[in-house]
Amino acid sequence: MAIVVISCVVIFVPWLAARAYLAPLPDTVQQQVDDAIHYDLDGIVLYVDVKGQAPQFYAAGWKNRKNKVPADPHALFKIGSISKLYIAAATAKLVRYQQLSLDDTLAKHLPELEGRIKNANKITLKMLLQHRSGIPDWIDDPEFPWTTSLKDVNEYLELVLDEPAEFEPDSCYDYSNTNYLLIGRILDKTLGYGHQDYIHSEILAPLHLSHTFGVLSDVDLSKVSSGYYTDYDGDVKMLDILVPGGSMVATAEDTGIFLRALNDGTLFDDVEQGIYSSIYLYEHTGLWPGYSSIARYHKDIDAVVIQFVNTSGGNSWMVSEIVYDRIVKILHKH
Repeated sequence: MAIVVISCVVIFVPWLAARAYLAPLPDTVQQQVDDAIHYDLDGIVLYVDVKGQAPQFYAAGWKNRKNKVPADPHALFKIGSISKLYIAAATAKLVRYQQLSLDDTLAKHLPELEGRIKNANKITLKMLLQHRSGIPDWIDDPEFPWTTSLKDVNEYLELVLDEPAEFEPDSCYDYSNTNYLLIGRILDKTLGYGHQDYIHSEILAPLHLSHTFGVLSDVDLSKVSSGYYTDYDGDVKMLDILVPGGSMVATAEDTGIFLRALNDGTLFDDVEQGIYSSIYLYEHTGLWPGYSSIARYHKDIDAVVIQFVNTSGGNSWMVSEIVYDRIVKILHKH
């Protein structure tokens, strides 16, 4: 059986990732973090919160490769789709106080999109939250300009307007960033102000999270880790992805504190917790040009583990997942 497993790894997994997978497991988390840099990751930071122990911070590689600035475990990172957890949490709170209903349709809240998004009168808020709307993902549009920063969320939305549906609403699951773009707009309209301000007042402030931001433009860029894409020779930190559900910037520690609160019930009252459990996940990953992130809670060891890597493209995501899994194995041993 072992020979079969090794053969499959060698045949189907790129050699660099196979090396990371097959290497002997180190004794300590820091050794594994240090080893990760040997697999073409520019920099990696890690936050580990095991219940009853002081949180631990780890880093290796570069925060800024050109200037040889070492990776900083307290640096800000673009967290990509981990942002969706915050939007789903905010939505649960608004549903709890009946400012929204999970059965509300897209057409009810954004009637201007009826006729421009297929099935807008059938797609509910719950379907958007659960990626069961059938709305195409703007990120898949071949015209999306990865090398520039769009200045208006409407530019992202235009990429999917008047396109056919991927499937009938609620008949299938297909992850689409467009769903959370639309939820962001619905929240803005319902609140009468920006949903990131609501997230700050109702989620970030009560948890004392002062190193989490709604968009890159809110941040001192010197505190943000550089980002590197394997097919581009340079820093892509300046690219600002401002779309709801992917725009947020945070430290690993702030992300970990939020994830702990999301999972242990301290973020919600009982009604909110029930609503959230019915609509979304309790963990997430994020991937943008230059940034790969993993945020998960491991119930069996009561640990939150946040891993940020400032490399994307090539085999970096596969390597990042392998490194993360090995770190969790080390934590289990201890």
